[in-house]
Amino acid sequence: MRNEGGFTEPVPLQERILYRSAACVVVNKLKGEAVEGAGKGMGDLGEELALLLAANNGMPAAVNRLDVPVTGCSLFALTKPALSFLNAAFAGETHARSVEKQYWAVVEKPAVMPHEKANREFVEIAHWIAANPSTNKSLAFKEDGPGRKKAALRYMITGEGRNYLFVTIEPLSGRHHQIRAQLAAIGLHIKGDLKYGAKRSEKTGGIRLHARSLSFPDPLNKSEKIRITADPPQMDNLWGAFLGLFE
Repeated sequence: MRNEGGFTEPVPLQERILYRSAACVVVNKLKGEAVEGAGKGMGDLGEELALLLAANNGMPAAVNRLDVPVTGCSLFALTKPALSFLNAAFAGETHARSVEKQYWAVVEKPAVMPHEKANREFVEIAHWIAANPSTNKSLAFKEDGPGRKKAALRYMITGEGRNYLFVTIEPLSGRHHQIRAQLAAIGLHIKGDLKYGAKRSEKTGGIRLHARSLSFPDPLNKSEKIRITADPPQMDNLWGAFLGLFE
C-alpha cells in the first residue's frame, strides 16, 4: 500500500526483524528511528525492541549505530557476552575483522564525476574525519591533523537516472557520519541530506542512504557467519529502480 508521497506505508517492527537468536537481533530500521539515545520526535528502536521481545536482561544494545535518517540493517546484542563479542568484531579496520557492510545511496548527479573508473568498478577513497559533537556533523579532510581519524570506503556507480546516481558503498572503517562526509567531500551529495550539501530535503524526511547488507560472526557459533540483506523498508520509484538493477 502506498501513501500520497508514493512510499509504501511503514512496516510494523515485528515484520522488520530480519534475524533473531538468543544472542542478537537484526532489524530493518526505518528513517527517523534512533538505535540509541532517542531525542524528541524520534522513534526509540531499542526500547521498542525490548517491549516486543519482552527482554528481561536489559535493553537491547546497538552494535552498528546507523544515523537517525538512515534505513536498513541494524544489529542489536541481547546479552552482555554477545555485546562484548560483537563490539570486538566490529572494532578496527574491516581488513582486520570479520565484518562486511554494504550500503546503497541515491545521490544527486554531479556536473563532473569524481572518478570515471567508479562507473565500472569499486574505487577506494580515504580521508581524515573530524567530528564536531556540537553540530553533530563530520568534516572529511585530505590530510591528517589534530582530532582527525582516518576513514576509508569503496564506492561504485551501480546505475544512473536522469537526475540521480545509484551508488553502492562498502565502508572500510566506522567513523561518525563517514559515508555522508566522504561522499560530500568528493562532490557526491546524498539525496535529502541537507547537512552534507544536498540541494533539498526529502518530502517524507530522512535521506537516501540504506544499509543494504551486513555480515558478522555468530556470537553463538564463532566459526560461522550471519549474512543479512534488507530491501529499503519503504519502497518508491527510486528505490524500485535501484532494486531493478539487480534483477
